[in-house]
Amino acid sequence: MAKLKKGLLVLLVLIGVLVAGVVLFAVASNEPVPRGESGVAADALAQSMRVAVHADAWDTTRAVRWNFGGRQQHLWDRQRWFSRVRWDNGRLEALIDLNSKTGIVRRDGERVTGPEEEKLVQKAWALWANDSFWLNPVAKTFDDGVVRELVELDGGGQGLLVRYQGGTGVTPGDAYLWFPGPDGRPTHWKMWVKIIPVGGVEASWGGWTELRTGAVIATTHKLGPVTLELTDVAGAATLRELEPGDDPFAELVEMLEAAP
Repeated sequence: MAKLKKGLLVLLVLIGVLVAGVVLFAVASNEPVPRGESGVAADALAQSMRVAVHADAWDTTRAVRWNFGGRQQHLWDRQRWFSRVRWDNGRLEALIDLNSKTGIVRRDGERVTGPEEEKLVQKAWALWANDSFWLNPVAKTFDDGVVRELVELDGGGQGLLVRYQGGTGVTPGDAYLWFPGPDGRPTHWKMWVKIIPVGGVEASWGGWTELRTGAVIATTHKLGPVTLELTDVAGAATLRELEPGDDPFAELVEMLEAAP
């Protein structure tokens, strides 16, 4: 019994040391949001980044398909503002009207009903809001509720601090510091977001690919030891061009038309 108590004491001490180490690392790594200056210069840098990723072509990309980190599969009808989200290894599929946050959910092909369906529709909307943001946030730098600030970087150069004070995302108030490369496309950013307790976490922007519409999308992001990949990325001027055949949102359209 004495040996057991001693072993438990040693284990508790080790856990305490580990927790303390994690806390100290988080405190040491935490960066405050940098101060910048809004105005013409900040807007000009944001515009140059938009040009570098062909934001005008993104504006005419009315349908997009992609796989987010191997976890969610998306089909986004940007013309009608519909989205199809598949997750849980494809067992769950939601067709959602992004404006009203209403929709239809199927599990293993069977319709989910009642409060559970409403909850899963909101889940699908949150997945779309997060995953679509990583698709092309450079094009969103002039959205309503976005504040742009020019930041003088240590060692020279300039960065663009973007604060989201509103909008359609799930975490308004987040801030990102963009680091543009020589070609105007960002090489990485630092994040101050609610879901990450440490400020200034860095993520790379790479694997740039051009859609058939001409829009340029980054598909690879490294966050420390973790790599986030967007695969099977495709875009087109119309949904029919991207997904030939029957309208994949026909059931959703029928539901919306039948609504009082």
